[in-house]
Amino acid sequence: MELPVYTVSGEVVDHIEVSDYVFGATFNQAVVHQALTAQLANARQGTASTKTRGMVSGSSRKLYAQKHTGRARAGDIKSPLRRGGGIVFGPHPRDYRQTLPKKMRRMAIRCLLSAKARDGEITTLQELSLAEPKTKEMARILAALGAGLSALVVTTQPSENLIKSTRNIAGVKLTPARLLNVVDLLNHEKLIMTVDAAREVDELWADKLAAGAGNATA
Repeated sequence: MELPVYTVSGEVVDHIEVSDYVFGATFNQAVVHQALTAQLANARQGTASTKTRGMVSGSSRKLYAQKHTGRARAGDIKSPLRRGGGIVFGPHPRDYRQTLPKKMRRMAIRCLLSAKARDGEITTLQELSLAEPKTKEMARILAALGAGLSALVVTTQPSENLIKSTRNIAGVKLTPARLLNVVDLLNHEKLIMTVDAAREVDELWADKLAAGAGNATA
């Protein structure tokens, strides 16, 4: 598969060859959904906590007599029915982590990269660098590339100038190729990669054993 290479002005100047195994995979909705669920679950801290009636401070003395008061029966002040009492079935610290096989995670990323390639949502840049931090200049480049309001910019190693120029633009995120993940690919419509980043992505997310077997079969 070939991807066109653009300049920061939006002009096509070249084409690069990328692997069909990474950018031409069949979309597997079940795998992508499971990878997304696992990543979101693993991002949860699980620190929410409440006190049961046994943890709340206060006396355990019965508030008043059981009968002959004309009032409803009541136990101690720590009852969940009372203000400041314990919480029934409240959250407690827990681990939400889900394990996902490495091959499934890699397949999910390949599915999303392939879907974006088919839909024309991948833009490959010849080079992306700024002499100084300039949000206005970065916004101009994104507009020239037709990035719209949602773009994921991928480089091999983001420079400080790029980081500072991108962080104040709403809907735009800058990330290194090795940290590409399912959530970022789904949350951003346009994927903008430098040529070096595209080659790194092609190398990182290719299952070399499977790709070699496919080439041998062909």
